[in-house]
Formats: sequence, structure tokens, C-alpha cells
Amino acid sequence: MSETLASLEERRAAVQSELGRLGDMRSGSITGTGGRCGNSHCHCHQPGDAGHGPYYRLTRKVDGKTVTETFSSPAALAKAQREVAEYHRFRELGGQLLEVNEQICELRPVEEPNLSAEEKKDGSDPPGSRTRNRATAAHRLHGPT
Repeated sequence: MSETLASLEERRAAVQSELGRLGDMRSGSITGTGGRCGNSHCHCHQPGDAGHGPYYRLTRKVDGKTVTETFSSPAALAKAQREVAEYHRFRELGGQLLEVNEQICELRPVEEPNLSAEEKKDGSDPPGSRTRNRATAAHRLHGPT
């Protein structure tokens, strides 16, 4: 069953309201890295050792360049994870808003312009609004030949 225009407008208002409640956000993705270092005497080179890390980094694009940020503490990591999650919620809500708006546009009736009776009778263009033929255009550009 298709939705009514009124119900779609209510859905749109609900999505817009949710967008207004979003908090701090940042784009990008958080990944963990780890492994073995270059010091052959380090514990990470011992058999069965998991190595160093994980170290978490936020990677994102800024002005077309990839920027990577490391976190100074677990609290900084948790803050960044909340902000990235909020950004993903923003993207999801933006998609929902676009979808419901497209449905509204399809359902909304076309509004005809309010023309006076005389405008409805006279279907011609106002004088000088367009060139009728090449001869007229040439005459206007170059004068009489």
C-alpha cells in the first residue's frame, strides 16, 4: 500500500527532527594496527607473542588528502568512536530524508500557474521574446539588406 502525501510529510518531519538532535560528528574510519617492531631483541619477536598494539587510528579525507590521527588515550579513542558513529547516523538519516523527499515529489500534484482569462486566450509570446525565423534574426543583427 502506498503512503499518502500527509504521512510522507510526517515521516520527513520526523527525520528532520532526528537530524536536529545529532551531536558532534566526524567523518572517517577507525582501524587498529599492530605487529612487530624492528628491534630483534624485543618481546614481539618471541614465538607466540601477539606483538605490539593494537594502536587505533582515525583515517579521513581533508581537502582531498588522506589524514591519519592517532589517539593519545582510550578516552580519546572512545570519543572519536562516538563521533564517527554519529557521522554514520547522519549519513543514514540523510539517505532517509532524500528517499522520503523523492516520494513526496512524485506524489505532489503539478500546480498550474494562475493565468488571467486574457493570458489563457492569448497563447502567443510577448513581442520580441524570440526570433521567428532566420531572415528576421539577420535583419535585427545586420540591418536591412
